[in-house]
Order: sequence, then structure tokens, then C-alpha cells
Amino acid sequence: MCAHPGPGGEGSRTHGGTGHEPFRLGSELRTRSGSGAGVGHVARGGVSGYAAVHARVRAMYSTILTPETWGALYESADFATLISLLKKTVYGPYLTAVEDKDLTPRRSVYQIKGHLADAYVTVIYMVPESARPLLVQLYRLFEVDNLKAVLRGVATGASWDQVRYVLFPLGSFTVLPAQAMIEEESVGAAVELLRGTPYYSTLSHAMERYTAEQSLFPLEVALDLDYLRELWSDINRLPSRDREQALRIVGSLIDMNNLMWAIRYRVYHHLSEEEIINYTVPFGYRVRDEDIRAIAAGADIAQVVTRIYPDLADVSPLFQEPRSGLPQLELRLQRRIVKQCRAAFIGYPFHIGIPVAYVLLNELEIQDLTVLIEAKSLQVPAEEFQLHLVMS
Repeated sequence: MCAHPGPGGEGSRTHGGTGHEPFRLGSELRTRSGSGAGVGHVARGGVSGYAAVHARVRAMYSTILTPETWGALYESADFATLISLLKKTVYGPYLTAVEDKDLTPRRSVYQIKGHLADAYVTVIYMVPESARPLLVQLYRLFEVDNLKAVLRGVATGASWDQVRYVLFPLGSFTVLPAQAMIEEESVGAAVELLRGTPYYSTLSHAMERYTAEQSLFPLEVALDLDYLRELWSDINRLPSRDREQALRIVGSLIDMNNLMWAIRYRVYHHLSEEEIINYTVPFGYRVRDEDIRAIAAGADIAQVVTRIYPDLADVSPLFQEPRSGLPQLELRLQRRIVKQCRAAFIGYPFHIGIPVAYVLLNELEIQDLTVLIEAKSLQVPAEEFQLHLVMS
């Protein structure tokens, strides 16, 4: 659930979502292939509950791409060679499920995301019941990203064929009537198709501003804020040891998004102090409400960031040219999260941090692969695309 798009640009909002109801979690839960591979018994809480989870996730963690594999991918001559190499990795079954002639860059990214979908389903099914709502909410982020992509498609008049492979492959675990929404002629009509889902209330309340401004921005903000509030609530409902681990990893993710939103609202959108406060959240792990309010009030952003993250290299130069600097700041924060995820596998192993860390590392790996696939398809030199990679 890290930044689903790549390093955020001027208008990007990297996370969003709402509620728990959309994910149909039950005894019928299986991987996308239908095989149920890796789906074991539902774990109990405590040490015994996490013992099987730890062993299974450790095995899954071993499939994260090695530095040697990344090196070979970097050096691949072109897109076709890159795909050939990826077929020899854990992503192979997802890529070989489609004929080579149909493996465009967009379709290739869609296919490899299937691995992350299967990983989430496996982990959600295995974790103790007390931990499941947090994993479900992390997974639900992709449904909300899909919803935002569908709304953009409706607003721009895109066809279903143009949109379908931009979406995350949730299979049957979604309440979105995505194709039917795309076929509507207006955003308002598309939103009406969401009646009966948890998203309808959130979007219907924001439709007045959408109608007045003819911008999807208020709809996306509403979804994002609802998502983070529910995610924060899920963290705080965890048992103490799990809560501590989740705060360290997921709380850092909330921090990154909230901080980057506040900075972008001020730097790119020139929003008022009140608007910035209203469009962010007043909680986090290291980023506090007073930090967001300081940015909203016009404080020196570099000083605020340095106060929060004193171990980051000098960030002042990043704000001299924010259109290139802010994506680099986000990359630095994502790399901090990578370190925290890897640290979760060291020491006491029986906690929620390990499954959460694995799915987030898998997500960031796919984010990097997306950059690499696009770069190779466009023949971008390595010295340019490597600047945008998180896992290296």
C-alpha cells in the first residue's frame, strides 16, 4: 500500500479508500488462479497464531527479487528482454498466462500486479482474526485507487478498453461496477451506481463541490481522508504488540502521505491554511498535527521536514525546484519505509509487522518494476530511470 502511482507528481494523491465492507472475506477465499495455493488455516492470536504465518511469509519473502536479479533487469537490452527475464522470476506464471503479442507495457504491469493480489489474499486468510481488519484495509487501497481511475475515465470519456488494464486486478473481491460506471456519460451518473456500497455516502457528500468546480479533486480528497481515518482506527484496535509494529510501519506510511499532501497543497495548489488543514489528517506516527499546521501556516517546509526526519540528508535543495525535488523527497521517505519493513524480519517474529512488511515490500517492488517496464519500452537510459527506483 505504498504509493501506488510512481513518485508523485504535481497533482498526485498516492493513497485513498474507505470502509471495510467491500472486501468479501470468507471461507471461499482463494488466490486469483483459483488454486488456493498457500492458503492455510485461519490463525489464532498470540505466538501460536503467528507461528504458521511467520513461516509462510518468510517463504514468500524469499521470493523478493535479489540485487543480482535487479542488476540483470537493469542491464536488459530492451522491453522484450526484460519480460523474458521476469518470466524466470516469481512473476513468471502471471506473464506467461498472456500471449507475448498481448504483453504491452501496460498489460505486463497489470499481470505482475496479480502476484501482489494473490499475496494479499494469502496473508489476509492466514493472520489472526484481530489482525485481519488492518490487512484488509491495506488491500482495499487498491479498490479505491481503482475507483478513482474509473472516475477519471468517466470524466475524460475513456472507453472500458482504455481503462480496464489500468485497474488493479482484484477479481471478484470488489464491489465496484467498474465497466458499468465507465459506460455512463457523467460522473454523477457513475456515482449513482455505487448506491449500496460504502463509497456512495462519501462521494455523494462531495458531489456538490464537484458539480460547482467540475474537478475530481474533492471526490478524491474525500475518499483519501475516509481511508486514512479507517486505517488509523484499525491500527489502534490492535493488541499492544501488533499495534506497536503497525504504528512503526503503517504509521510511517500515513506520515509520508499526509506530509506530501500538505506540501503539495501549498506548493502546487496554493491552497489556504484552512483548506490544507481540512484536506489532511491530524494524526500519525512521527508527523504530528502541529507539523501539518506549521506547513499550512507558511513555515519553512525544509525546516519542518528536517525536524521530523533529522536523519534525512539536507532537503533544502529539493524545495528550490519542487517539481523535481518533491518526487525525490517522496522517494527518500519511501526508502525509509523499505528499511523499516526489512527491519521487521529481524528479532522477535510473532507479530503483524512481518506480513504487513512483506506485502508493502512486494508493492514497492512492483512500483519499481513498473518504472523499469516503462523505461525499457521507451528506451530510457539507466542513469535516468534508476533515480526513480525505491528498492535499489
